[in-house]
Amino acid sequence: MAYFGLFTLLATQSVVIGATFPDKTITEWSVNMYNHLRATGEDENIIFSPLSIALAMGVMELGAQGSTLKEIRHSMGYDGLINGEEISFLKDISNMISAEKSQYVMKIANSLFVQDGFHINDEFLQMMKKCLNAEVHHVDFSQNVAVTNYINKWVENYTNSLLKDLVSPRDFDAATHLALINAVYFKGNWKSQFRPENTRTFSFTKDDESEVQIPMMYQQGEFYYGEFSDGSNEAGGIYQVLELPYETDDLSMFLVLSRQEVPLATLEPLLKPQLIEEWANSVKKQKVEVYLPRFTVEQEIDLKDIFKALGVNEIFIRDANLTAMSDKKELFLSKVVHKSFIEVNEEGTEAAAASGITAISRMAVLYPQIIVDHPFLFFVRSKISGLIMFMGRVMHPETMNTSGHDFEEL
Repeated sequence: MAYFGLFTLLATQSVVIGATFPDKTITEWSVNMYNHLRATGEDENIIFSPLSIALAMGVMELGAQGSTLKEIRHSMGYDGLINGEEISFLKDISNMISAEKSQYVMKIANSLFVQDGFHINDEFLQMMKKCLNAEVHHVDFSQNVAVTNYINKWVENYTNSLLKDLVSPRDFDAATHLALINAVYFKGNWKSQFRPENTRTFSFTKDDESEVQIPMMYQQGEFYYGEFSDGSNEAGGIYQVLELPYETDDLSMFLVLSRQEVPLATLEPLLKPQLIEEWANSVKKQKVEVYLPRFTVEQEIDLKDIFKALGVNEIFIRDANLTAMSDKKELFLSKVVHKSFIEVNEEGTEAAAASGITAISRMAVLYPQIIVDHPFLFFVRSKISGLIMFMGRVMHPETMNTSGHDFEEL
């Protein structure tokens, strides 16, 4: 499985976060972000990294003062924390990402790009480097093609060329004052991999009842699984939750699937931090038959309007108080772009070719089945801290099959 991102993209590894930081703070932020994204794109695929956005806003916190700082902290849910406590938390995450792990590959690049002519305070530079491993670069945003090439090359250098073309000239113009780029590459294998020879074509029914053909992976094994009630009578009011662990054991992907007869839109309003915690604590290990699409979701999001809806306004106007960053006036955040990519396949990493196709019998159902053949939610969560790293949904799988392989139809 691979993840990519522009502006903010963060993946968490195994670490014990300070007990004083409430895990539900980021989860609450995750749910709020998801709700705003689904409200603005009713029938679209969604992929974003809420922790990444928290890390990026941490950089802006270091540069903000007065009402601008207060507004950022309030929108992020930090009001109950001692000032600066969240920065220590984000520092732990930043250091954690930089640590080398044998079970997976993770690379991070973190930098602030500022319009030429703006002096950046030395103390702010030191804090960015010390707390968030971030740097500052001065550029001329009016030269958008040159800036694009510069940033993309910088990201490639910091990620061993694993990330390419993260930004485009349309992301910048002469009005851009400040852009924060945070790019992360994560690749990890499933603890129990799907066998490529069991992958074949399967019908996926969308919420509008149209069907598309997709490559469906299959395996039978012991996984954490549960069935939950949504309180309705539709299809018995039951939906399914499946947890698929990665090799590292402390990271796992959750899949949330309504019954075939129930549109995903009826399930999404139930999404709350408490419910996510209930799913994680209530799923039980048992033998399950898993039918999961090989899928890819990519999305670029302009977060400016969403941030404003969540209460972050001053940082985008000329009255922004970024005096901890620079003594210059009229410095404000011009661009908030979040671009994410996720690929899920048999290994959990890059696409694998299928050969020697074999048939899968579905005549006798001996164990619970989760057949992901209609729209579903997914999120990647740390089992240690409970923090959500990636979150999204799949509505249109026809945009996802990039392998070019053909499979036997079911």
